[in-house]
Amino acid sequence: MDICQTLAIGPKMTVDFLMKRNVITLIGCSVQMFFIISLAAAEFFLLGVMSYDRYVAICKPLQYPILMRRNIYLSLAVAIWCGASLNALVPAVYVLLQPYCSSNVIRHIFCELPSMLRLSCSDSSVIQRVSFFISTEVLFPTLVTILVSYSCILVTVLRSTGKSHKALGTCLSHLLVVGLFYGAAMFKYLRPMSYRTPFQDDMVSLFCTIVTPMLNPLIYSLRNRDVLDALKKVFRKRTLDQ
Repeated sequence: MDICQTLAIGPKMTVDFLMKRNVITLIGCSVQMFFIISLAAAEFFLLGVMSYDRYVAICKPLQYPILMRRNIYLSLAVAIWCGASLNALVPAVYVLLQPYCSSNVIRHIFCELPSMLRLSCSDSSVIQRVSFFISTEVLFPTLVTILVSYSCILVTVLRSTGKSHKALGTCLSHLLVVGLFYGAAMFKYLRPMSYRTPFQDDMVSLFCTIVTPMLNPLIYSLRNRDVLDALKKVFRKRTLDQ
């Protein structure tokens, strides 16, 4: 998913930088917007499902083979992609139907709904409310799922007298990704349009779509003991050299 999210923007951006010809068709802009929004929404849904998976594994380990059997995994995967695609379909189709009578220069590093609305000469208040509703519909239910799941995990770990405290360590990488992704997304999507600037939109979008997907593999690999030992050796060597 991280690779796909980067591929939705990276190749076109690279070609624009190299060829110095920053042109995209309206249909191409709509397609790019659809993939960006659907992949971002799928990431939110997936983070919520991952937190529930960890809750079942730690709080109900004996029931895990029943509660998280293969057909449930497949159903969750289908639901994630269908829900993400439906959320992306409305803004992607909307930009195709809008009249553009002013400048055709997109003040952004890629096609995104706020930057397209600035070019439209029609009233965009309705789609702004719809976009805000779609964003909150994706953000808050998944965030509540994550908070409830990890609250139950924390209670279970604190009550345990065995080695269950180690189970909390397996959740740290997921929590780091959640913090990065949700923090940037809330700052990006839940701000009113009047408080946004093109520069802020560019920086936050770059962080959400390029930087975070690049950091995710590194964050998840920190669960690997060999990777941690290698990092410790690198830091020790640099400390000694200094």
